[in-house]
Amino acid sequence: MPNIKSAIKRVDVIEKKTLRNNMIKSGYKSAVKKFENAVAEGNKEEATKLFSEATKKIDQACTKGVIVKNTAARKKSKLAKKLNTLTA
Repeated sequence: MPNIKSAIKRVDVIEKKTLRNNMIKSGYKSAVKKFENAVAEGNKEEATKLFSEATKKIDQACTKGVIVKNTAARKKSKLAKKLNTLTA
């Protein structure tokens, strides 16, 4: 446990940021899981709708700095490939 006042403040800030990051990360992971379940069921309409939601959540996580730009691009590309195999 820190003794210095500024270090104590940093601990508080880091806890808040960690909670925020976990919330954002959980949100995009949930969106991706919903999309993958729709693809597994073979539901094209639902998968298309959930694809846009999942990519939006991934972009938001990237904007907030939770995930890196290239990671976001890789995840979106992977989802797009799954959607294209379903529609083809």
